[in-house]
Amino acid sequence: MAEIGKSIIFIGIVIIIIGVILLFSDKLPFNLGKLPGDISYKKENFSFYFPITTSIIISIVLSFLFYLFSRFFK
Repeated sequence: MAEIGKSIIFIGIVIIIIGVILLFSDKLPFNLGKLPGDISYKKENFSFYFPITTSIIISIVLSFLFYLFSRFFK
């Protein structure tokens, strides 16, 4: 039961962090999805968008969260 309790606490903390980020996202000095390094190509009736910089930042944040998660349950 202790493991389930730890899991619920961790999930709750993650949800709170995501909520705070979404709440203050319009006040951040950058827009995720429109960062320098994101590839955008537009033609008359064709557009291509690949958010490579945003993907890297999200990957780093998720890697850090999973690292903390693994350290929390050892």
